[in-house]
Amino acid sequence: MSDAVKTTVEDGVAVVRLDDGKANALSMTVIGALHEALDRAAADATAVCFVGNAKALCAGFDLSVMRGDVNDMVELVRAGGQLLTRVYGHPQPTVAAVTGHAMAAGALLVLSCDTRISGDGPAKIGLNETAIGMTLPDFAIELARDRLSKRYLTRATIEAEVFSPEGALAAGYVDMVVAADECERTAVDVARRLGGLDARAYAGTKKALRQDTIDRILPTLESATV
Repeated sequence: MSDAVKTTVEDGVAVVRLDDGKANALSMTVIGALHEALDRAAADATAVCFVGNAKALCAGFDLSVMRGDVNDMVELVRAGGQLLTRVYGHPQPTVAAVTGHAMAAGALLVLSCDTRISGDGPAKIGLNETAIGMTLPDFAIELARDRLSKRYLTRATIEAEVFSPEGALAAGYVDMVVAADECERTAVDVARRLGGLDARAYAGTKKALRQDTIDRILPTLESATV
């Protein structure tokens, strides 16, 4: 597992901490480590909580790849889409502790989780792809369409608006804003509470609610472009 991703099981919750000391860029190595974290959660826990560092939950895909060879970019975006789709459909409760910035792929990680809790610090949350000359891939559009407020959908996707935690609450990126120093504890507590629900009923209801979206996303991942 990547040194940037560490998973501990705390009273039934698989707490997945992303901390590379910087902005928690989503690289192929980190994507692999997050898949391993989900595997461990499925085996050893009842819920999952993703936690960032004080700078960011995740500020997007690894820029060294995104600015490099186009084939490497496509491979990274495709792998990211596969991971995010897995998080979105993961049968256990998933909670995001938005401890800092969540931009681009980081915002998509937030959208993929069942419950999203942000600290009230000076974080930026949003899909800024249009602003930097990139078209949102199909999986990002589907996640945004499903999780964001319809009133904010155009602003958040086509217009690349970036939100404060309070704005992200209105737009539908997050479900709750708490004091920054309470963000992780609150998110883990929520994950623990949700993990106490009937596991089969939770998984079955989530699948019924989200499978149509997953079925629309999966074929597009084979032809993902950037």
